[in-house]
Amino acid sequence: MSGRSIDEILASARSRLTRVTPAEVPGDAVLVDIRPAAQRALEGEIPGALIVERNVLEWRFDPRSDARLPVADRFDLPVVVFCSEGYTSSLAAASLQDLGLHRATDLAGGFQAWKRAGLPVSGGPVSD
Repeated sequence: MSGRSIDEILASARSRLTRVTPAEVPGDAVLVDIRPAAQRALEGEIPGALIVERNVLEWRFDPRSDARLPVADRFDLPVVVFCSEGYTSSLAAASLQDLGLHRATDLAGGFQAWKRAGLPVSGGPVSD
């Protein structure tokens, strides 16, 4: 059998990252939500996070790309990517590191960990 399993690919990606918990997100970091619109609508959002869906992430954060976001103007930009639970975001952050964004990482536990930590969220389901 050729190739690596997704578990092996995920472990390899995470071995390169210094993942952060919600309490450890650096104050100067750009929080990037890569969840699809339907998931954000269902779960809620982190106020102030940039929304960049996964399929365009590399183009939006490569400082050499004509399609980059204005904030993505340097390779030492501290980027913290998050998804719902912290799996896809690990792969995405490793991909940003492959582009040269050496401070890119992801949020361990994703949006769900942020919400469980009692940090600000907007939208999503109404709780009692």
